[in-house]
Amino acid sequence: MVGYKQLTKTDYVQGVISQNRSVLARAITLVESIHVDHRDLADCVLTSLLPYAGKARRIGITGVPGVGKSTFIETLGKRLTSMGHRVAVLAVDPTSTRTGGSILGDKTRMQELARDPAAFIRPSPTSGTLGGVARATRESMVLCEAAGYDVILVETVGVGQSETTVAEMVDFFLALMLPGAGDELQGLKKGLIEIADMIVVNKADGVTKTAAKRAASEYMRALHILRPVSPNWTPSAYTCSALNGDGLEDIWRGIETHRSIFTDSGELVGKRREQRVRWMWSMIQDRLINIIENNQSIQKIANTLENEVMEDQITPGMAVAKIIAAINFE
Repeated sequence: MVGYKQLTKTDYVQGVISQNRSVLARAITLVESIHVDHRDLADCVLTSLLPYAGKARRIGITGVPGVGKSTFIETLGKRLTSMGHRVAVLAVDPTSTRTGGSILGDKTRMQELARDPAAFIRPSPTSGTLGGVARATRESMVLCEAAGYDVILVETVGVGQSETTVAEMVDFFLALMLPGAGDELQGLKKGLIEIADMIVVNKADGVTKTAAKRAASEYMRALHILRPVSPNWTPSAYTCSALNGDGLEDIWRGIETHRSIFTDSGELVGKRREQRVRWMWSMIQDRLINIIENNQSIQKIANTLENEVMEDQITPGMAVAKIIAAINFE
């Protein structure tokens, strides 16, 4: 079953449940595929594995390039596996087709964690839209949880819409910040602060230790001004050194406190339910777009309508109605 022969639904399900890393990797490749036959099989596999999933801590981690995200994830991951946790690292990087695959570089830099038998690292697909990558990541979380990983770290490249997308698929969203960053990042920081459950200023060591503490204090002041997203949780700012692990114990304690509060209040269950509904509608949008892009007759109509919209011959709303009418929903 572990070889390269075609696997059946039973092969995938039993392999994932038995924590076979090779089968898990192939199952993730399956859910990443947009081929119709693969999607049908993937849906069957995921449905069978749902009862085994859903119990892990889902943590999103973001940060601009250079913030030390890979080092942070590796150091945190190693600490968690030493505590008896099984850790899966998933990446969301829809820009990799343009940048040359930075996430693969991150995996190379996490060599120690990658060799840890209690850890599993999976880069994002190297092509596709953010929606497609996010769908694959959500489904990969289900697979990793069914395979016994109780901590899922979802990494985002740290720019643009990917941050919001990741924040909407995890239980806890952590934003890594640089100490003493310039004004050019203020807009990005503001957006992050509004959706983060925790701000962590990294590189609190050596000559930047004082700057990191000062930055954390500034973020704390900003967090107190903003209205918390949850009535049960007020985000805080921490400092840490991903190089030597200083501050990670407090950070993990904060994450565990958040989980305990959300579990006891019932907010975690409600949040997961809302996420599943958003996931459903996101997949509907993806499937409709896929139908339009892969049906030649509909694509021809769409191209004509695009020109008519550009020339102000019809309204965008009318064009949408005609494209929807052209889709065969039977």
